[in-house]
Amino acid sequence: MIDSQLPYSSQISADFVRILFGPEAERIHEPWRRLFDGPRFAFEEGLSRQERTALSYERLRVVNAALRNPVGLASDIESLTAMHEWAGVVDAGMATIASIHWNLHIGSLLDHDPGGLDLYPYTRMDRVGTFLCTELDHGNDAASLETTATFDPATSGFILDTPTPGACKWMPNTSGTGGAKNAVVAARLLVDGTDHGVFLFLTPLTDGDGRHYPGVEVRPLPQTAGAPVDHCATSFRGVRLPYEAMLQAEHGRLSRDGTFTSTLGNPRKRFLRSVRRVHAGKLCMSAYSLGVTRHALAVAMRYSHRRLTSGMTTGRKVSLIEHRSHHAPLLSAVATTYAATLLHREVVRRWTNDVAGEQEETERLAAVTKAWITWQARTVMTECRERCGAQGLLLSNGIAYQLAANEGTVTAEGDNRVIWVKAAGEMLTGGFTPTPASDLPATGRSLDDSRYLQELLTDIERVWHGRARSRLRTGRRGDPLARWNGTVTPALQLVEAHVHRLAAQALLDAAGQASDPGARTVLERLHRLFALRQVKAHSGDLLAAGHITADHVHRLPDAEEALIEALVPYAAQLTDGFAVLEGVMGEHPMLRAPAPVAEMVPA
Repeated sequence: MIDSQLPYSSQISADFVRILFGPEAERIHEPWRRLFDGPRFAFEEGLSRQERTALSYERLRVVNAALRNPVGLASDIESLTAMHEWAGVVDAGMATIASIHWNLHIGSLLDHDPGGLDLYPYTRMDRVGTFLCTELDHGNDAASLETTATFDPATSGFILDTPTPGACKWMPNTSGTGGAKNAVVAARLLVDGTDHGVFLFLTPLTDGDGRHYPGVEVRPLPQTAGAPVDHCATSFRGVRLPYEAMLQAEHGRLSRDGTFTSTLGNPRKRFLRSVRRVHAGKLCMSAYSLGVTRHALAVAMRYSHRRLTSGMTTGRKVSLIEHRSHHAPLLSAVATTYAATLLHREVVRRWTNDVAGEQEETERLAAVTKAWITWQARTVMTECRERCGAQGLLLSNGIAYQLAANEGTVTAEGDNRVIWVKAAGEMLTGGFTPTPASDLPATGRSLDDSRYLQELLTDIERVWHGRARSRLRTGRRGDPLARWNGTVTPALQLVEAHVHRLAAQALLDAAGQASDPGARTVLERLHRLFALRQVKAHSGDLLAAGHITADHVHRLPDAEEALIEALVPYAAQLTDGFAVLEGVMGEHPMLRAPAPVAEMVPA
């Protein structure tokens, strides 16, 4: 995004934009920003859920038509995740089905051998893609799913079946809404009675008029609290597929005579390789939550500068932002949002670089980050909604609708808590080594020193790693579940400390890249505010371990207050750094109505 296109003139705000969106923002983000700020994506009041879902599919085709290479988007993770950052702000349903279509469906096709697949219908969007993996009885244990694809030696094709009610695919967008659809279906490959594990099969679902093909049984599910998407329960009854339907690669190949070969002897590893796009989906879900969070925070911040309320003197009106009770939580939310955005940038960078030997660690980091960011989005948007009072309840004001839809991201691509439990186990069994403690004594160290605060975050990480390891070593022998139950609480604290440390480091690194000295100072303060909140939450452990002193503990509240007071004058500029969709902002009723703004008085 070049300066002439920015919706403000402040150089410090421009520096914040460059820090948050990176040196290639013009190529990666600006096309999406321009597209979604247009009238075709304006919020429409009064639509039924069915009408809103149909509109989302119409808008999906608008997005497709705007792309020079619609199929190639699935392979460009930077651009794909950027799309999610802007799409969710204008249409949560469209953003959800776009993620399924490009990442999970087309991405899965591209990640396997091309074979005889014709991708041209996706270029024209003659067919919409969906992804059917989880089942009613198998969510986070999807490797145990029951749907079968039985090899038929007479035709060299497959017969797709749902053997039990609990094996129905739950809850993909498989209704007739949106026109012709193809699905990538995860099913067990059965050859002459041998189960070779789970693979993906390209399966047509509906024709151009939205009618389901024979053997495809679809039941609409009750309305959810999240994005308006046509969620369904889907079953298959003897659906015949051609040989080319099986998505093959080195992890699993089947010849036309039924001979199976694989470079991976472990069926679980084959499954994970088949559905690797779910890992990329975690990056997409994180991006979605970041985009709607930044927008909600910008709305709340602008409203807080416009809305007048009582001051401490009779007859005097002041803007909401002047009250400490109002600006303190908003500024803490700004610090979290900057840290979360910059952490996500680092994870995407690692994903796209795809360094040999680091894939497993990168996938774990993407998972941990997805859980943390989507949870933080909920917290921040809830704060923003409340700070806007009754105005925040209006869907047209750009917070409440996105807040409800964000619940879907918390669950999508894996339940957050289960994701962290898995990551915790990996970190305790060789996937993580804590940073050694500093040799410098705590006495004489300052809470104004960003490096010291960052060291304290590593200390918190080390404390919880030690506790979890101790629990694991001394847990009940012969009862793995009881042993893990005794370990999981400190193990989850370890994951939380880990992601906080990484997010804080990303923010501190970004501060050092600011070209404007004023911007650098503000970002350093933002880092200290973010870090101090974590230090305060764990001050007892840090004090007991000698990493801070009693004087530090006494000073923590005042240090936090001083940072908030120093950041108040830059509150609007920090959210201007989000480069939000100005056309969308202008349509929010609570920002469109004229309102005088009181002169800023330090709080």
